[in-house]
Amino acid sequence: MAPHPLIEQFTRAGQGQVFAFFDQLAPDAQRRLLAEAAEVDLAEIARLTRTLLAPGAAAGVDLRGLVPAPYEPLPDHGGDAAAWAKARAAGEAALRAGRVAAFTVAGGQGTRLGYEGPKGAFPVTPVRGKPLFQVFAEKIRAAGLRYGRPLHWFVMTSHQNHAATEAFFAEHKFFGLDRAHVHFFRQGRMPAVDFTGRILLESPGALALSPDGHGGSLRALERSGALDLLEREGIDTLSYFQVDNPLVRCIDPAFIGWHVLRASQMSSKMIPKAHAEEKLGHFCLQAGRLVVVEYSDLPLAMQHETLSDGRLRYSAGSIAIHLLDRDFIRQMASGGASLPFHRADKKVPTIDAAGRPVKPASANGVKFELFVFDALPFAKNPLVIETRRADDFSPVKNAEGADSPQTCRDDQLRQFARWLAAHGAAVATDATGRPKAEIEISPLFGYDEESFAEAWKKLSPQPPVSAGLYLAP
Repeated sequence: MAPHPLIEQFTRAGQGQVFAFFDQLAPDAQRRLLAEAAEVDLAEIARLTRTLLAPGAAAGVDLRGLVPAPYEPLPDHGGDAAAWAKARAAGEAALRAGRVAAFTVAGGQGTRLGYEGPKGAFPVTPVRGKPLFQVFAEKIRAAGLRYGRPLHWFVMTSHQNHAATEAFFAEHKFFGLDRAHVHFFRQGRMPAVDFTGRILLESPGALALSPDGHGGSLRALERSGALDLLEREGIDTLSYFQVDNPLVRCIDPAFIGWHVLRASQMSSKMIPKAHAEEKLGHFCLQAGRLVVVEYSDLPLAMQHETLSDGRLRYSAGSIAIHLLDRDFIRQMASGGASLPFHRADKKVPTIDAAGRPVKPASANGVKFELFVFDALPFAKNPLVIETRRADDFSPVKNAEGADSPQTCRDDQLRQFARWLAAHGAAVATDATGRPKAEIEISPLFGYDEESFAEAWKKLSPQPPVSAGLYLAP
């Protein structure tokens, strides 16, 4: 019998090892391996082998001409209060016109948190233990109610957690959202290769595949048909955020307004870095184009540079919150420009020539990833605005220590206490602003300080805080 055409393609490309055990596999396993192989763009793997794996190819990031990027500061940091008010009004108008949708990158598992299942299902709020997905769902639902236009929500999963994510939403009745407005699609995958570019097998019947990075979200939006849906619905702006950050203002009228008024194709939020070596990317300009330089790529000496007033020169930290123009996403996804792949040397579980499992003690292969911020240099009128860390950024990444469930819950408590105290409630706190009572405010009661203030003023009598408090409609 003649070889399968796909097997012949791989053999001609020097990747015949992918099918070394094909004849030993059961028919179902053969079909699965062929389906995985069909995902692979052999020309792309050959190009990445030449550009990222050849001797001297990975020469590092070009830092020539790099300078800190400008950004729009908050009014209390010298920004123009009238311009911020104008931006908020423009953003609210865009929301009332139905021009905005939410987009969550949610392909990760909760493994690092000691949690089995999609990271978005991890319980994160301080009193009710709501999962991350519920926090975002309630914020999106509240914004839709406030502006009179229910928002569409796009959730990018991975092959690993897609079915579990869909089941989780179904189990919780989509957290009160119209299920017709919640859209799931899978992130793309890339095969891991050895240091010569040969595709690795995870087992005799499976490629060593991994997600193609958050930058893969742009081509996944195109391939899934999401961009066509956006166009049919008259939506031109996607609010991009990652699943691990429950503090995010995923529907932020002022941010949307800045984006609209500047006719920006891609806008981003920044926070001032807490210290020189905080692990955030840096917004910079290079040859007049906006770029993000990862903390691992900016030399320590540059990270420690200061201005005459002692502030860090490279202070604008990226927190993975963006607004993206629909047509710009299509342009990037359809080859009008292309994001660069990044090389990551990893320990990749694989098999030896006899098909026996190999668990490497050191890096034995390369994974290729796309980063969404690499789209910034291609965008027209890219914009960076400042946001407050306390109002927009407290990710859950580690089981303990920094960026852990404990630090995130503490930050949520501090935010709730600030809102209450600012609007007349007596709130006892410690020196860090953490309330002594356990407090939680549902986004359906108030998803930002302004909406909270309106709901709080309507309560009569206003409940005491000292014994703990959960506020919901």
